[in-house]
Amino acid sequence: MAGTEGSTGTVGQLTPQQESSNDQCQPATLSIIGCGKLGRTLGRLWHERHGFILRDILNRSAASAQQAITFIGGGTAAASYADLRPADVYLIGVGDDQIAACCRALAVAGKLQPGSIVFHCSGALSSLELQAAVEYGAAVASIHPIRSFADPQQVANHFTGTWCGSEGDDGALTILGPAFSIIGAQLVSIQREQKILYHAAAVFASNYLVTLVDVAQQTYIAAGIPSELALKLIEPLLRENAANALRLGPAAALTGPIARGDLFTVAHHQQALQQQQPHLAALYRQLAQATGDLAIRKKNSET
Repeated sequence: MAGTEGSTGTVGQLTPQQESSNDQCQPATLSIIGCGKLGRTLGRLWHERHGFILRDILNRSAASAQQAITFIGGGTAAASYADLRPADVYLIGVGDDQIAACCRALAVAGKLQPGSIVFHCSGALSSLELQAAVEYGAAVASIHPIRSFADPQQVANHFTGTWCGSEGDDGALTILGPAFSIIGAQLVSIQREQKILYHAAAVFASNYLVTLVDVAQQTYIAAGIPSELALKLIEPLLRENAANALRLGPAAALTGPIARGDLFTVAHHQQALQQQQPHLAALYRQLAQATGDLAIRKKNSET
């Protein structure tokens, strides 16, 4: 099978499973294809808080599926797409490059019908990746929790308040919105056509922040500061500036030589980096230019 680890519109018809669930005030059923760290975390939260009734878990191997079930506390391992029992909702939790293929395999296996819901949690890809499900009458969506899932237990313990970028069919979001609310998520609507920019913003705030810490540490080390001590010097600067930027806004929080108009110091930074850290000099110039633009906005807001 394929590797396992939107248009907008309204799909008003419910599957027999959904109708039965509504009649009995029971949650909809959910199966997860590719139940890795994200799938396990969401599955556990929904199982504990009765957001969905967990049905089947389909992973690359029976062993990984069983590990997911143990963590979640519910669900049954499926050996293949053909073995999946009908479910109201399917989460495709595989890597981005496998989402479309897994969706197609699910559709071809005959598991979808008008009223079925299929969604993924990719940050970069939209619900268009699920076109194969649409062709079989399903409603589709993408809902991206804006956080790291490196430690599923830790995330499950502190998921409340997590923002999630969401887009897709009305029929899918009508079911998924309340399910995410049950586990404490806060959904923010995003434009499907701008999904990749939305994800780029998250990468700036997450991955590239870590890279900047590494760059700062490298530069301290080049100045003769031991690596562990360098991180201690970085910590208060990082914490205080991040807190100020989030509390006051980036322009108001900006300090330093560029904000003061001290271009002489900035030029000396660039000269020293070019001589001793040439691989970082170009990055400094680009950041200085962006910071200069921010400084202009700061000055304009103060006048």
